[in-house]
Amino acid sequence: MAKVYYDNDADLELIKSKTIAIVGYGIQGRGQALCLRDSGCSVVIAELPGTANYQKAQGDGFSPVSCEEAARAASVIQILTQDHVQAQVYKQSIKPKLKKGKALCFSHGFNIRFKQIKPPKNIDVFMVAPKGPGALVRRMYEQGKGVPCLIAVHQDATGQAKALALSYAKAIGGTRMGVIETTFSEETETDLFGEQTVLCGGVTELIRAGFDTLIEAGYQPEIAYFEVLHELKLITDLIQEVGISGMRRRVSDTACYGDLTRGPKIITGKTRQAMKKILKEICSGKFAREWIKENKQGRKNFDRLIGEGDNHSIEGVGKNLREMMPWIK
Repeated sequence: MAKVYYDNDADLELIKSKTIAIVGYGIQGRGQALCLRDSGCSVVIAELPGTANYQKAQGDGFSPVSCEEAARAASVIQILTQDHVQAQVYKQSIKPKLKKGKALCFSHGFNIRFKQIKPPKNIDVFMVAPKGPGALVRRMYEQGKGVPCLIAVHQDATGQAKALALSYAKAIGGTRMGVIETTFSEETETDLFGEQTVLCGGVTELIRAGFDTLIEAGYQPEIAYFEVLHELKLITDLIQEVGISGMRRRVSDTACYGDLTRGPKIITGKTRQAMKKILKEICSGKFAREWIKENKQGRKNFDRLIGEGDNHSIEGVGKNLREMMPWIK
C-alpha cells in the first residue's frame, strides 16, 4: 500500500519562505495561486497581457507580469500552461532565468517524462498534482478541506525537494485529505492511459457506439440519448461515491444482472489487448512523439477529428435535449 502524507508530515513554513511563480492563470493556475496566497505564500503570476486569464488574475488582486519577470523573481516556478506549449515557454522564458537553488514544479509530468524539458542538474524538479480541477481545489480549500494530491521528485539538488513538494501540497490543501508519492513516469503514463482508454477515449466511443446501435435499430434519437449518455452521470456519480460494488447494489437487480453478464461481452479480451497496446505506445513515447509532431505541423489531423466529432448526430440531439434541462448546468 502507498504511504499517505498528511498535514503533520509537511512544513508549511518551507514554501512560505519562497517566492512562487505561477506560469499560466488557467483553471489549475488560478485555483493553486489563490490557495497559496491564502496560505501566506508570496505568489507572482505570469500571464499574457490582453488575455481573459490576465484580466481574471487582475480581478483576483494579482499584478501579472511576463514569464521572464516571474522566473527571475521566483525561487519556485510552477508551470501550468498546456502540455504542448510548456517546452517552448520553458526554453524561451524560464531556462535563461534558472540558477542554482531554484526549483521547477509541475502538476503533470508529460514534458519531463518525454524529455521535452531538460532542466539543469543544479535545481530541484518536483510535481504536485491535485486529483481534481483547479476550481475544485479552490472550493475544497475554502471549505477547510482539500483535494488529494500526488507528489513526485525528478531531481533533488538541494536535498529538500520532497519536503518542498509536501509543503506546496499543504499550502493548496492537499495534505488535509492525503498526499501519495509517485514518480513522474508513473503519473504521466497512468494519466495518459486513463484518458485514452477509459475517461475520454473509451467512454466517448462507447457512448457513440451505443447511440448508433439504437438509431440503426429504429429507436428515436432522443430516447437513445437519454439511455446511453444522459444517465451515465447517475452511474458514474454512484461509482465515485461507493465504488463499483456499491453501485451494483444501488441499481435495480435487472440492471445489476445485465452488468455482470453482458459487460464482459462488450469489454472483451480483444479490448484488453488493445488497452495493452495503447499502454505500450504511451510508455515507449510513441504517443508523445505523435502528439508533439501534430502540434508542430499545425494540428490538421486534430482539427479534422474534432470537427468530425462535432458533426455526429448525437451532438445535435443532445444540444436540444439539454435546453430542456437547465438544471444540469
